[in-house]
Amino acid sequence: MSKSPPAADAARSRTMSRIKGKNTSIEVSLRKALWRAGIRYRVNYAELPGAPDIAIPKYQVAIFCDGEFWHGKDWATKKDKLHSNRDYWVAKIERNMRRDFEVSGQLGTMDWTVIRFWGSEIHNNLGDCVGVVQQAIFQSEYDSCETDWDFGDI
Repeated sequence: MSKSPPAADAARSRTMSRIKGKNTSIEVSLRKALWRAGIRYRVNYAELPGAPDIAIPKYQVAIFCDGEFWHGKDWATKKDKLHSNRDYWVAKIERNMRRDFEVSGQLGTMDWTVIRFWGSEIHNNLGDCVGVVQQAIFQSEYDSCETDWDFGDI
């Protein structure tokens, strides 16, 4: 027979099980702001590496909304502050950071523009985040407007 976990472990397990991987508050907030700005997108676009939180296939823009803890913001300083189950968390977060880097590289080689926002950026500067996405769309449109004009006859 297995022994039931101590109360602290059960509480931690319950807390961890409630952490969302999709439709987080930062994702929903950014999606609503993009929609209000007239930008249409796909959510958790599984056709691309890393299934971006928001993808705009028409302009090849992939957007990730990263939580500071899970994706290692200021990792060099925060890593030293971990005490509880340190080996597990360091390995997990560094693995997440490595995967983020690899996915961004894969998308880059596919000519997708990758935008990564920290949760605090979305919460504190939502309008600026929308502006970054609009700029990426504008750049994509500009890059796709190749001309075959020959000015040699002028």
